[in-house]
Amino acid sequence: MEKKNQSTVSEFILLGFSEPPEHRIILFVVFLLMYLVTLMGNGTIIFIIRMDSHLHTPMYFFLSILSFVDICLTTSTVPKLLANIFSEKKSISFYGCFVQLHFFYSLGTMTDFLLATMAVDRYLAISKPLHYAMIMSRGVQVRLVAASWVFVNVHSAANSIMAARLSYTASNEIRHYFCDLPPLLKLSTSDTFPNELLQLTETTIVLLSPCFCIIISYILIIAKICRMPSTEGRSKAFSTCSAHLSAVTLNYGPVLYTYIRPASAFSLEKDLIISVMYSVVNSMLNPFVYSIRNKEVKSALARNLRKLKLFWRK
Repeated sequence: MEKKNQSTVSEFILLGFSEPPEHRIILFVVFLLMYLVTLMGNGTIIFIIRMDSHLHTPMYFFLSILSFVDICLTTSTVPKLLANIFSEKKSISFYGCFVQLHFFYSLGTMTDFLLATMAVDRYLAISKPLHYAMIMSRGVQVRLVAASWVFVNVHSAANSIMAARLSYTASNEIRHYFCDLPPLLKLSTSDTFPNELLQLTETTIVLLSPCFCIIISYILIIAKICRMPSTEGRSKAFSTCSAHLSAVTLNYGPVLYTYIRPASAFSLEKDLIISVMYSVVNSMLNPFVYSIRNKEVKSALARNLRKLKLFWRK
C-alpha cells in the first residue's frame, strides 16, 4: 500500500534574502552585528541579575528567563542565515527544517507566556505588596516557567509534526530565510486545510490567551494605581510597568500579523521585514528597553561595573 503524505524532498532551499553578490557583505555585517548585540545585551542582563542580590526578585527572575529565551530564539535562525548568505545552495535538511520550526515556535510562544507572567507578577506586586513574597515564592516562579515550557512545546510539536507529514513534491524552495509555517504550507502539494485550521484556531488561542492576560492585568493595575493617594507612589508604580509595556508592544504587533491569518495571505516582501522584527530586532532591543527605562537595572549595572574596575586595579 502506498504511504500517504510521504515527501520526496530531502532538503529545502531557503530563498529569503537572495541579494546580489555586492550586497551580501552588508547583509552579513548587519545581521552579525544584531546577533552579537543580542548575545551581549541579553547576556549582560542575565549576568547582572545573577550577580546582584538587589535583583533577586520574581520580576527579575522572569526577566532573566526572558533574556535567555531571546538568545535561544535568535540563535535558532540567525546562524543558519549567516551561513547561507555566502552559500550558493542555501539549503537546510528536511528534518533540520522542522526542528528549526519547532524551536522557533516554542521559543517565540514562550516569550508571550513570559510577558503574561510578568504582567501578573506586576499586578501582585502592586495590589498585594504584603503577601507578594509569599504568593510569588521561588517554587511558584519555577513551576510557572516549567509549565509554560511544557505547554509551548506541545503547541509547537503539534504544528511542526503536522507540517512534516505533508507532501513536498513540486518544489523545495522556501521563500523565507528560515523554516516558518506559512511559507511551508504554501509550498506543500497536500491539502493544507487541516494545518491552516490548526494554525488559525490553536495559534490564535495560544497567542491571544497571554495577550488577554496582560490586558486584564494592566486594567487591574491601572485601577489600583489610580486609587493610590500618593503621587510619588503612582509614579513609582507606573515606572515599574513602563519597560514591560514597551516589550509587549514590540512583541505582539508583528507576531499577531504573521500568524493569525490564512497561509494564502503570505507575502514574501512584507513578511521578511516583519519576521526580522519579531525574530531578531525584538530580542536585540529588549535588554535596552529593560535597562534604559529601569532604575534598578541601571543601578545594578553601575554597581557591577565599579566592582569590575576595582577587581582589575588589584
